[in-house]
Order: sequence, then C-alpha cells, then structure tokens
Amino acid sequence: MTKFVHLNLHTEYSLIDGLIKVKSLIEKTVENQMPAVAITDHSNLFSLVKFYKAALNSGVKPIIGANILIYDDLDIDNKLNSKSNVNSGFKSQQDISKQVSSLILLCKSTQGYKNLTVLLSKAYTKGQMLSNKPLLYKSWLDDENTSELIVLSGELSGDIGIDIINEHYDKAEEKLKYWQNLFKDNFYIEIQRIGKPFEEVYINKVIELSERFKVPLVATNSVRFLAKEDFEAHEARICINQGIVLADPNRPKGYYNEQYFKSTNEMDELFADIPSAIENSYNIAKRCSTVVSLGETFLPDFPIPDNFTVGDYLTNISNQGLLKRLEDSSDKDINIYQKRLNLELDVIVKMGFPGYFLIVADFIQWAKDNDIPVGPGRGSGAGSLVAYVLGITDLDPLDYDLLFERFLNPERVSMPDFDIDFCMDNRDKVIDYVAKKYGRESVSQIITYGTMAAKAVIRDVGRVQGHPYGFVDQIAKLIPFEIGMTLDKALEQEEKLKERYNDEEDVKDLIDLAKKLEGVVRNVGKHAGGVVISPGKLTDFSPLYCEPSGENLVTQFDKDDVESIGLVKFDFLGLRTLTIIKWTLDIVNELRVKNNENIVDINSIVLNDKKTFKLLKAYNTTAVFQLESSGMKDLIKRLQPDCFEDIIALVALFRPGPLQSGMVDDFINRKHGRAKVEYPHPDLEPILKPTYGVILYQEQVMQIAQILAKYSLGAADLLRRAMGKKKPEEMAKQRKIFLEGSQKNNIAKDTAEYIFDLMEKFAGYGFNKSHSAAYALISYQTAWLKTYYPAAFMASVLSSDLDNTEKVVNFLNDSKKLDLKILLPNINTDQYKFTVLELNSIYYGLGAIKGVGFSAIENIIEERKAQGEFKDLFDFCMRVDLRRVNRRVIEALIKAGAMDVLSSNRSILFNSIDRAINWAEQNKKNLSKGQTDLFINSSEVTIDNSCKNQYIDISPWGIKQKLFFEREVLGLFLSGHPLDEYKENINKIKPDKIINILTMAKKVKLVGIVTSVRKRKTKFGKDMLIASIDDTSSILEIVLFQKDLEKYEGFLEKDTVIVVSGNMVKDRFNDNLRIKVESITSLNQAVLDKIKAIEIKLSESNLNSNNNLVIKYIAEILAKYPDGNTKLDFKYIGESYKIIINAGKKWHKKVEQGLLKELEDLLDKENINIIT
Repeated sequence: MTKFVHLNLHTEYSLIDGLIKVKSLIEKTVENQMPAVAITDHSNLFSLVKFYKAALNSGVKPIIGANILIYDDLDIDNKLNSKSNVNSGFKSQQDISKQVSSLILLCKSTQGYKNLTVLLSKAYTKGQMLSNKPLLYKSWLDDENTSELIVLSGELSGDIGIDIINEHYDKAEEKLKYWQNLFKDNFYIEIQRIGKPFEEVYINKVIELSERFKVPLVATNSVRFLAKEDFEAHEARICINQGIVLADPNRPKGYYNEQYFKSTNEMDELFADIPSAIENSYNIAKRCSTVVSLGETFLPDFPIPDNFTVGDYLTNISNQGLLKRLEDSSDKDINIYQKRLNLELDVIVKMGFPGYFLIVADFIQWAKDNDIPVGPGRGSGAGSLVAYVLGITDLDPLDYDLLFERFLNPERVSMPDFDIDFCMDNRDKVIDYVAKKYGRESVSQIITYGTMAAKAVIRDVGRVQGHPYGFVDQIAKLIPFEIGMTLDKALEQEEKLKERYNDEEDVKDLIDLAKKLEGVVRNVGKHAGGVVISPGKLTDFSPLYCEPSGENLVTQFDKDDVESIGLVKFDFLGLRTLTIIKWTLDIVNELRVKNNENIVDINSIVLNDKKTFKLLKAYNTTAVFQLESSGMKDLIKRLQPDCFEDIIALVALFRPGPLQSGMVDDFINRKHGRAKVEYPHPDLEPILKPTYGVILYQEQVMQIAQILAKYSLGAADLLRRAMGKKKPEEMAKQRKIFLEGSQKNNIAKDTAEYIFDLMEKFAGYGFNKSHSAAYALISYQTAWLKTYYPAAFMASVLSSDLDNTEKVVNFLNDSKKLDLKILLPNINTDQYKFTVLELNSIYYGLGAIKGVGFSAIENIIEERKAQGEFKDLFDFCMRVDLRRVNRRVIEALIKAGAMDVLSSNRSILFNSIDRAINWAEQNKKNLSKGQTDLFINSSEVTIDNSCKNQYIDISPWGIKQKLFFEREVLGLFLSGHPLDEYKENINKIKPDKIINILTMAKKVKLVGIVTSVRKRKTKFGKDMLIASIDDTSSILEIVLFQKDLEKYEGFLEKDTVIVVSGNMVKDRFNDNLRIKVESITSLNQAVLDKIKAIEIKLSESNLNSNNNLVIKYIAEILAKYPDGNTKLDFKYIGESYKIIINAGKKWHKKVEQGLLKELEDLLDKENINIIT
C-alpha cells in the first residue's frame, strides 16, 4: 500500500493563514493512519514544541519545517533595483515583492533544526529591513547553514515556478541548477493539484526538468484547514488578517477549497499519473529525524571566584547575608535561622539551582545599587530564607511562618520561579544590564500569542461578512464579559442570544462561522515580564522573532515551551506602586535635606505604627496598594485592621472564594469577639492564632499536616496541591496517609477526619501567605507614606496617571479629603508632573492638562529655566517654540488657569492669542532675517514693540463658563464649583457625600451636577442610561433602566443640577460602585418637597367684603396642583382674635414653584409662610 505524508501544512500559528490546531492535526493524522506529518508554518516555528510533544505522545513522527520567503539579491538586475529602491517608498515594496519567492525547508536532523533556527532568526532580525516581511536573502545561504535541510521548491510560489509561469524557461533552469548545487540530493521539485491556474503547465514543465536534471518530484497539498467545509472559515480568517470583507469583488483570492487534509487515497488518486511524487513524500519523511531536547535544564554560567564551586559560593554569601540581616536583631535566635538556612541551602544545591539564586540576587543587587526600586517579594519566593539573606526578598520569612517548601519542594522537582517587581520606569534598565552581562545574543524576552476570544471573534467575523456595526455590536454585547467565556457557553447562559440564534438566519450564520474561528491564534505579543537567559546563543535553543522595526526581540516559543526546552524564565515585572514610592521619597527627602533632617528609609519603618493603622481603620485607602477598591474599603471598614498580620489577611481574604464562602464573616466575627475563636485541635493554636482559628493560608494547610500527621513539609506541599486540584483518586490516597499519620500521633480518628475535611474545604480558598505578606508590606508602606507625607504621596500618585483624567480627578478629590491644597496650574512654577514645594500644597502637573502634551511642556520649562518667568502673553509667545507650543496648547493652558499669572482675565488672554502669536512670529522672522541676510546688520534689527501687550478688551468669562472650561481641560472644576451657588438649598436637603459612600445595598441621596450622559443596551437588548454626577467631593455613576427612562430621562441633561435617590450597587465589570436610581428630581423641587406646611394668613384687611371670593380664588389655585403631603393651614387674624384652622387631608398638596407664586400674587408674599 502506498504511503503518503503531508509536507506542506500551515497551522493557526502561521497568523496570515491556516486554521489547523495542533491537537486536531495529530488526531487527523492518526485517523488517516499516516506515519508522520510536517508543520511548515509561515516563517516561524511558533508551534514546534507543542507539535513535537503531541506527535510523539500519539506515535506520529514529527517533521519540523517552515515555509520561508527568499529574496533574490544575487541577480544583477535585482541588485540594481535594491539600490534604486532605498528611498523610493511604496514603489520599492512592489519591486521587492517581485523578487520574493517561497521555499519549504524541512529538518533532516537536529543539526538541520539548529540551522533552520538560525536562518529564521536572521529573517526577522535582519531580513525585514527592505520589507515588513521576514525575508531570507539568497546570498545568506551557504553550504554550512543549509546542511541537513531538505528543500521543496515552493511549487508555483517558488522562483522556478514563477519563471515557468512567465515563460522564462532559461531562468527557471538556472535557478534549478543553483538550488541543486546548493542542496544536492536534498532538493525536491514540489508539485500540487489544488485548483490553481497554470498548475498543469507548471507540472508538465517540471516533469521534463526533473528527468533532465535528475531532481525528484514530491507531491504536497498546501494544507491550510482540515476539512473541505472549513474553506469558508479560512477565507474569513484571511479577510480578518487583510482587513477586507468577504464580498469585496477585488479582494485577492489565493486559496482554494482543495487545500484540506487529504487522505492517502485521495492523494494517490490525484497523482495517479505521477506515483513517484507520492512515494517521495514518504521517502522524505523517512529521511527526517530531529530530536528536540525536552526536560533538561540549561542555566547560564554565573561568574564565581576561583576555588569555589557554585554551591560553595552560594553557601558562603548566604551565611554572610544572614549575619548582615540579623546584626540589628538581638531578639532573634541565630541558631534557629542558621538551621533553616542550612536546610534550604542543602535542598538548593542538591536540586542543582544555586546558579539560579546567584543570577537573581545579582541583578536585584545591581538594581538596588543603581537606585531602581525592587519589590520586597512576590509569590511563594518570599518564603525562602536564602532569598531573604541574599536580598532577593525583604521580608523575614520566619517572622510570618512562611515556608520554603511552598516555593521549592525537594519532593516535587520543578524549577524555582522568582517573580521580581521593579519600578515600572526603570525595569528595562535591569533587563539591559542582564543583556550586557550575559551577552545580547543570550538574552531575550518571551513571545505570547493572542487568540480570537468570543466577543472579539463575533466582531471580526461580523465585519468581514459586511454586517452593519450596530447589528454586530448588539450580538457582541449579548456575550457575557467573563474570563473563559466561549460562544457555546454564551448560547447556554444568555436566553436573548439563544433566541436570536434560533430565530434570525443572519445571527446563526455569524455565530456558526465565528465558532470555527474562536480560539484561533491571531497575533503575537510580548510577555509582560518574562526574560530568558541561555548558556550561549539563544538560537541554539529557540528561533527569535521581532517587529519589522527590530524592536521587541522575543523567543518564538512561549513561556511554557521555553521551559519545556530547558531554558529558565526570569520574571522582570513592572510595578507602578514602586515608582510611586520612589517619587514620594525623592520629594520627601529633598525637603528633609533642605531642613537638615535625616532622610526617610522606607525599609526601616516600624510595622505597628498607630497613626498608619488609624488611617487604615478609617478606610482612607484610595491609592494605597491593594487596598483601594470600593469592595476592599468595605472589607476594611468591617475588619478594622490593627496589626500587620491583619493586612496580610486582607490581601488573602479579598477574593471571590473567601467572600462567598462565609470565611470572611467568620474571620471578622472572631476577630471582634462576636464569635468564639476555636481550634479543631489544641496543637493547632500556634498555627491558626494569627487568623483567629480560620484556615486562611495554604501554608497553614501544610503546617497542620506536619503537626498532626507528621508529614514532611515537602509531602505537605503535595497534599496542598492535591487539595487544590481536587482529584478524587489523589485525595483518597492523601486522606489515608493523613489518617494513618494522625492515629500514630494519638489523634482520634473522628477528629482527624473532621480536620482533614476542614482542610479540604478551605484549601480551595486558601491563599499563598508568602505572596500576601510581601504585598501587604507594600500596602503598609504606601499607607505609611499617605499618613505622614500625604502631599508628596498624592502628588506622586497623581503623576503616575497623568494621562488618565478619570483617575486624576478621583485622586484630586481624595487629596481634598486629606485637607491638601491643590494649586491651580501655573506656567511659571509647575513641572510636567505634580510636585510639592510646601508641606500641604500640591502644585499641579502641567502634563495632566488635556491637549498640551510632553513636547510643549518640555519647551515651556526649558525656556523658563533659561530666561526666567514669563511676564505676559506676548512675552510667552515670543520665547517659546510655537511649533511645539501652538495655538491649541495655549488655549488649553488659559482654560486650565495656568496663565492666570499673566492676567486674571482669562477671556482677554484667550481672545488675544492670535494677536500675540502673529506679533511673536513677525518679530522672530525679522530677527531670523537679520541673522541670515548678509546685507543687514543684525545689531540694527530690533523687536517691534508697538503692538506688544495690546490685548483685545473683552468682558471676563462668567463663573460658570470659567469653571466649565476648567473641566474641559482638567476633567474637574478646580477654582470653584457650579454647586457653590446652591449651597443654601443643598444644605436643606442634607444629602450624602459621594466620597463617604462605601457600602453596597445602602440607600443614598445625592445632590450633584450631571457631567456626562450615555445610552447603551443591556445584554437583553433593552435601553439603559448611565450618567456621571459630581457633588464637589467626587464623581459617581448612576444607572437608569428602561422602565424608569421615560420618567426621569428629562432630568439628565449635561450640566443640570439634580437630586438622585437610589441604592448602591456594584458594577460587575470593574468593581466600582454606582447608584441604581429610584427617583430623580430637580434641586428646586427637592427643596420644595421639604416644606411641611404652608400657612396662609387671612386678615380683615385682605378679606373685607370679599371673604367668600378670596376663599374661592384660593380653592381654584389649589385645585390646579397635585395632591401631596404638605399641609395647608389658614390663620385668621382680627383686631382682638387669632384663629388657626388646619385644612383637612384633601387639601394637602405637592408643593410646586407655580403654586407658591400664585398664592403670593393673590395674597402678597408676606401672607404666605413656609414651614420646613
């Protein structure tokens, strides 16, 4: 029986085409009883490790290859073209594309794989210079770098095929000879029958060439999808990549429905006239045998002094580090620390990881020596004493019962993995240091792959199908916003989506096609912090990828595959909070040095400061790391932390599991004495006392197993993992071990079973205490800075989010709550960032003004430093670079109040901009002419001051206009607030303040000005309205659903003042609180609603003979207005008597302004008394 192997196949990782997933490919190969299969993705090996593993696990031989692009730079005509094309723009791209052809390279051996890796890396790092495509220059190929590679000619896309189609037969022969000479018997002519034009012309010609030059033919099918019916989905993928629609009659159509995974029989039938071409596919497969090393670890060599082994050196510097850490800690027993250190070192050395610790310690120390903030730890690594004494972490693990085995377990062999937080602004400097130390050819960041998720694929497919945006948007919004959401899940969960899918053909077609593309790899990116360091060139382990610009060099293997081939990943993570802490300390210490005070060392602050915990208990935690969300503030309010252990607990508790399981309530009630603190066994008190008897941390699960059942901590870590994964077989095994160990320790069986069940229950919610403790330290440090240096801290926080106006507004409102003075922007004093020059005043950051930009601010500050303060608008325009500081920038500065220092009348400044710019430009032109004109003496050129300071006289802006301009460019009202004029009425309402609202389900009443209004659809397709209101303390969203829209929508116009009542709810997308509206009214009406009674004075003078007539008029007025709760009293006053009559309930009214006015017009204002 004939055997056939597919040798030209693109998976989803080709990005520009290909739908095939690796797992499905291997299943299809096995189903078709094929012995081997090749993956030849477009210029990459992204899928190699996944493919290699899956193939071997299924008994399929993996053939490694790639479809590469060859740029022919050898032909003299091409050389001339490339020289002329250097600066010729788009035309050069067209010319270059004419010189590009395709080849398939297959690895015969491991050496061939290494050669392919080097070639592909070069295609990206150097081959993208002429084009945005990863090209391999023909001149780069030589006997050495092409050895052990089998080459397929690229059929019609190869240079031989292109010349044949164009009837350049002599050139085709020359190129065949070239490839045959280079690759010898490893060169094959590729033929296909997939429906392309000129296929048979090409095949007839290459049969002749094959016979004449003794070059074998091989048949392929250029596979891009598994089944024939997937062609439409593949066409959609192509269109998504190219940004065009399926119905476009002019779109290129380079793919055919025959490009599916054909069976051996189908290929036999297709090439019945050329059976050797089928046989050669199998012959090639037999010749290919590549071994990819998996499971072995390759660490770079760390330079150590002579006469030391790497293990001895680690031990030596660890012991030195221990003495240094404990030199100021007389209360700590060094023997306990030494014993723990020796235990850890023994494990590290035996597992072969001392080099890893030395490498991490080295680049962290370099960062600290170069004033780059480093986090105190992250993840389970904070549990290592070796890490602490080496300076990798900054939290003593013994102080908080943190376990080394949670990080590195000798009974579970895996690489250690430190996640290191660096200051966001300087993280790249540390990576650059590592690259210099170990060689740039050995250091790279790691690739990531972006896939088509449920919502995105609906939008992508809808777009290429040509559907209107509104239609596609409706469908996409019906898909729940949830991690791991799929289209199938969405159809199960969302009735409206299911209903439309069943009822509307367009919706069904859209979703059915989207399902075929869902989860397909669409693009590549860069891992947030992953860096690999190889012992030698990276291309010995992984091909490299980069952007056409040469930036963002990354491995072609993702983090899992990088570790599979033995490279060690180091996580260099950027943490903005570390930058904020650094900026704060820079401000604080600069002021302290000026005052001859000692500088603040954040690592030396005590962790039991009463003032800091007072701030925490007041849940004043906006901008405090990990403790700033509304939900966390609510938890803090209930828990009332008063020690560092409580902050560790807060970080661990604020997760869905603990919050929904009752663990949080139990913890809080026990802490405050509302529930009894109980321990499931007396021996567990030391372990569970910090958490009031609640099993909160994974480390506690491990310690319980160690104490009660005599587990080693390594075995206890395996128990913890088993409980987390909840595998029944493993749990049964662990239960047996635990019960047997407990019984040997004289623990009653029922007690042991109860404790095991308790551990199993809470292990699912248990958090890594090492991570909680390390992050709790950063939380405490930021809280401490906010307590003692609020202005410097908030200025730094504001500077960290200059480009996010919403956050800036939120932080400024919090600053006001701290009684900090926020100064108006000022071009003569302010910097790009927010700054502090006085104890409780924050100078505005010019970078936070919308429409200004860094370049303009840089120019303003440079000129101010060089020539002093700006005197007036004309002086400003004359001195700055008006190309950078243009009219739009000046407008924004005036609106923000940044030019009030030049004139208090912003209106005059604003309307004089053109005059000042024209004057400045003319004088600059004159000065420039004097410097360049040989016939003009530059000393005779003077500035024309005749128009200087001739401002356009115009009336000042009104208060509201001034404030609304401020909001336009700052995002908030700064010099005042539109609500200021309503203070008297607002005080009558006694509303809540947004900044004080924390709790969900609380009923609130707010008075505020509407700042924005937007309409959207709910997931059920119904209208809803979201508005933002500003009450001077902060800004909050309110939400109005369809049933209330008609009733209240009229109140929600921008810049109107309203009174809104409702319940606090949480936005499930971003955790923010908002008000679900119950009622909305105007402020005036709300004040009127506070009136309890209207007293109408009737005297003999206003009654006279018209007694009945006046009463009649009053009754007619009252009848016009709706009934309500305000009482009506009549007060009759005569010469010798006074009578008060309370009108009955049928006279009770809803007070409106019109009612009062009509009564006042009838009886005069002094006779109408309002009682509140």
